[in-house]
Amino acid sequence: MPRPSLPPLPAVRAFEAAARHGSFTAAGNELNLTQAAVSYQIKVLEERVGQPLFHRKARGVELTKVGRALAREFTLALDQIADSYAHARGIADGTLAISVIPTMATNFLAERLGRFHIAHPTIAVRLEVSETVVDFRADGFDLAIRSGKGDWPGLVSHKLFDIEFTPLLSPDLAQSVGGINEPKDLFKVQMLAGFDPWWERWCAAAGLDGTKLPETPKQAFGSQVVEATAAKVGQGVAMLTPAFFRNEILSGQLIQPFDLTCSDGSAYWLTYPYDYRNAPRIKTFKKWLDAELDAFRAG
Repeated sequence: MPRPSLPPLPAVRAFEAAARHGSFTAAGNELNLTQAAVSYQIKVLEERVGQPLFHRKARGVELTKVGRALAREFTLALDQIADSYAHARGIADGTLAISVIPTMATNFLAERLGRFHIAHPTIAVRLEVSETVVDFRADGFDLAIRSGKGDWPGLVSHKLFDIEFTPLLSPDLAQSVGGINEPKDLFKVQMLAGFDPWWERWCAAAGLDGTKLPETPKQAFGSQVVEATAAKVGQGVAMLTPAFFRNEILSGQLIQPFDLTCSDGSAYWLTYPYDYRNAPRIKTFKKWLDAELDAFRAG
């Protein structure tokens, strides 16, 4: 039996994304299209339907009654297609490719991935450590863990935890200047990456607002892992995320002289394209990672 006439898939995707976001511009960001291209595809669909699907207003768009009904059905249909495709991908390739920033990879995932492999032996994990922006489709990645505000267009951003920072240094270095007893004592030792905005923010919160920070070399360590290594061997005091260096603090390699931690509003995020959200491997990894983070916070 012949299939009834179907609307063009590009028009369906543009309409569904615009309906979900309530914005042609946001839909374009998700689909990597211009706002004009989204508007054109929706107009094509409206011509096929025979009536408007959106009310165009001065400050955005609003679905019509017909548009709301169609949006619900299109979302269900696209979700079903995505589920079927994700299932096929999972069968065809049992590898989960993840791009991770260095500190998260070294001081969190590396210590825990063995448990994921035991719990999910059919899913192989390919981990690549990188700070660079990921093109998921071109580079072949399923997931990425990045730091920032979580506002990457076209991506699902699942918040892992807020980034907090505080000074850490070796106990020998602290002892060499008679101890770090108050915040201004930090100025007695070399401040690693002293140009980092984290230093200014923490010092202001510690009551040193308006105090000129000491001149420091223009060091760039690239990651907290490298900076922490320099701090452990006594090269200076580093502004680090203490949660990542619990083992070094417990073993006495590093000390945290003050309870004060600060944040700049950034966080670590698990990110992936919206189209990947129903992939079984991604759902499995996300659920496992959330459980690990719950234990991490409690520990």
